[in-house]
Amino acid sequence: MAVERMRTCENVGELARELGVRPRCLYKWRAKLEAIEPGEEAARPSTHAAAYRKENQQLKRLLAEKTLEVDFFRSALQKVEARRQKSGETGEMGSTSRSEK
Repeated sequence: MAVERMRTCENVGELARELGVRPRCLYKWRAKLEAIEPGEEAARPSTHAAAYRKENQQLKRLLAEKTLEVDFFRSALQKVEARRQKSGETGEMGSTSRSEK
């Protein structure tokens, strides 16, 4: 609400005095609100603890995605190794002499 009032007021210093904060604080609040993408206003953390919880959830989600990726590639590598062992191939290129034409 303070940021909304700031947008329509003529003197930010007077508004800051009325609210009992420094003008710099109002500008910081405005910058933070502008940094939030549209539609996220309802999810905006109101305290530091809420911000940490939100960041923690994001990090857990990223960790879960990376764990799935690792599991996928580990499984794929095991299948490739199993096929290689089954066919007796070493995976190395054979040495051949070059034919000159």
